Amino acid sequence: MFVVTGATGNVGRSLVQAMAETGERVTAVSRGMAPVDLPPGTAHVRADLIEPGTLRPALDGAEVLFLHDGGAGGHGFDPRAVLDVAGAAGVRRVVLLSSQGVATRPESPSHGGVGRAMEDAVRGSGLAWTILRPGGFASNAFAWAESVRGERTVAAPFGDVGLPVIDPADIAEVAAAALRKDEHAGQVYELTGPAVITPRQQAAAIGAALGEPVRFAELSRAEAHARMAAFMPEPVVETTLAILGEPNAAELRLSPDVERVLGRAPRPFAEWARRNAEAFR
Repeated sequence: MFVVTGATGNVGRSLVQAMAETGERVTAVSRGMAPVDLPPGTAHVRADLIEPGTLRPALDGAEVLFLHDGGAGGHGFDPRAVLDVAGAAGVRRVVLLSSQGVATRPESPSHGGVGRAMEDAVRGSGLAWTILRPGGFASNAFAWAESVRGERTVAAPFGDVGLPVIDPADIAEVAAAALRKDEHAGQVYELTGPAVITPRQQAAAIGAALGEPVRFAELSRAEAHARMAAFMPEPVVETTLAILGEPNAAELRLSPDVERVLGRAPRPFAEWARRNAEAFR
């Protein structure tokens, strides 16, 4: 039996669906109520990883755990305590959703530090492990949904600076493969999209999915900083702007790991946009 934490997130939701479609026994874990589109026959347990003991009921009969902190990293989340609970319950293997920033921004407490602490805990847990390090998510484009719906406009900084963003569905499929097969134990997979794509190109792809033009409005760095500071701590804002505006060579690298695991190339952003066009109408 498989346990998926963060089951209402972009990756977790797709992962639960992918596992259920092949008849696997899955328990979906989230802090809130069960998602309305939970596959039939999938169990749901409410748990908060900040309180590791709340996870215990989800682990009865489980052998493999998908671990995602759900944004709790740095907010009282102790991955070692969670892994201790999992190991005591009989879990023998863990697949961790980490971050590319562990390798590309190790000096950043928010982008590299939190992920590194989780990876160190997994490696020291005594469980077999697989680590997934995705880069930027295609689904970050949902932040533009309101302005696209209302004004057919995407506003973002660094319009012509690209990154190889990855479709969360691809992350979920790699995670499903790692959950099912022991052969992925001890592997660290860096997950990126198939090509570098700029914000301006993403706006055009969303427009193509909608069948009408979407205008791109370039924000200055200062304007972007002000918008992001409304919901991000200052150090996170600065590192995020550095990645978006001046990505380093490691962040621009196209990783072969999605194809290595799945036997196919990762999906392009345009496919993600077509699949999620309804959010932008």
